Amino acid sequence: MASPRTITIVALSFALGLFFVFMGTIKLTPRLSKDAYSEMKRAYKSYAKALPGLKKIGVSSVLLRKIIGSLEVGCGVVLTLVPGKPKDVANFLLLLVMLAVLFFHQLVGDPLKRYAHALVFGILLTCRLLIARQSEDRPEREDSREEQYLNDQERNKVKQS
Repeated sequence: MASPRTITIVALSFALGLFFVFMGTIKLTPRLSKDAYSEMKRAYKSYAKALPGLKKIGVSSVLLRKIIGSLEVGCGVVLTLVPGKPKDVANFLLLLVMLAVLFFHQLVGDPLKRYAHALVFGILLTCRLLIARQSEDRPEREDSREEQYLNDQERNKVKQS
């Protein structure tokens, strides 16, 4: 039977992956929701205006939106379907994207309700990464510490007699 840790990682990976595939797709195409796509276009225009340095390096609001949307779709697919260490890399990249999105929202002065989702999903990504990076052999270490303690106790008894 799978450990609770494994079940948690699989559930978080699947749910987060689907969410980011959905959100990235909304940034890339109006097929899912024309209203949400229009809102994304408007939001990224305000982010690009607030960061004039982006224009200097040739990054327009459209390119910024497409880069972030593509990263979200790609990393979401990896979180959902690909086994192993690539999930941790995708998780880390999405965490960086969420930090950038939080920065953009703060930069333009959006209210909390406009970026609460980025906060929540950033926390979920952090939790998933921390759980995934926990060492599997931690319980074995505790057992070996107990055995070491018992062995030390026996040695002390032998030395005292």
